[in-house]
Amino acid sequence: MLDNSVLAGEVLRHGAYLCLRRPHDIDVRALAGVAIVALAEKLGLENEFEPAAGPPARSIAFLRRHGATPGAIADDDLLHADAVVHVAAPKAQPVEDFCGKAARQLGHLVRVRILSGVVRPRTYTGAAMNNFAYAHQVVQRSGKLMPNAFLVPMSKTAEWWKKNWMERHTYFLPRYDDSGRMTSEGHALAAEAGIACLLRRTYKSVSEQASQGEYDFITYFECADADIPVFQGVCAALRDVRRNPEWRFVREGPSWHGRRVASWDALFTPAAP
Repeated sequence: MLDNSVLAGEVLRHGAYLCLRRPHDIDVRALAGVAIVALAEKLGLENEFEPAAGPPARSIAFLRRHGATPGAIADDDLLHADAVVHVAAPKAQPVEDFCGKAARQLGHLVRVRILSGVVRPRTYTGAAMNNFAYAHQVVQRSGKLMPNAFLVPMSKTAEWWKKNWMERHTYFLPRYDDSGRMTSEGHALAAEAGIACLLRRTYKSVSEQASQGEYDFITYFECADADIPVFQGVCAALRDVRRNPEWRFVREGPSWHGRRVASWDALFTPAAP
């Protein structure tokens, strides 16, 4: 069957990014004093900054702005966000409770934009592709070792969603002409350089395609300082439609670059020069 009824509908994990944009005249001491840590503890959210063995089942992370670049989809609340807080859990309730209560506590001090989604079973990944792309993927490490965080939300065009799932699958693999010459790498090969050094996390929209004002995919990466050029190179390769034709159907939001910090308070402490 070529309709979406054969695709996995199970939800494995729920996650959200709270993008915080503060006015220039705000007293950061007032922000730092908001009881975000107490709320996280009440909901059983553990800090991702020093994961003992991968991220905790219920997790929270704090990301301080380093820079951002605009994308095809205008989103000023992400583009100009001063900080991002990430929360995740196997069930929706802790994530929804945190987002709702944190937004109410912070709403009189900052603009809050929430980007949320879910993790589902992989759609196009057989045994060979799993061994190629995921078996040796980077797990989350200390924020001291991998301090960079990149948040890159995106959506696919209406033309993409009209394609059946088998046709969409072909864009993730290399393409060859009748003589066996590779004509394009596809997503998997274009992104190959990042497998060994980039932590990757993707949340999908609950609905396919996403509602107006939301994204189909919220992609996120972590890496060491030395691997920032690798991240940039992977992004460039994916965006090159000659190498990766899939990107003809992609519209990106802003690319937001943050630094992982150990605590809520550290979000509002000036970065060391």
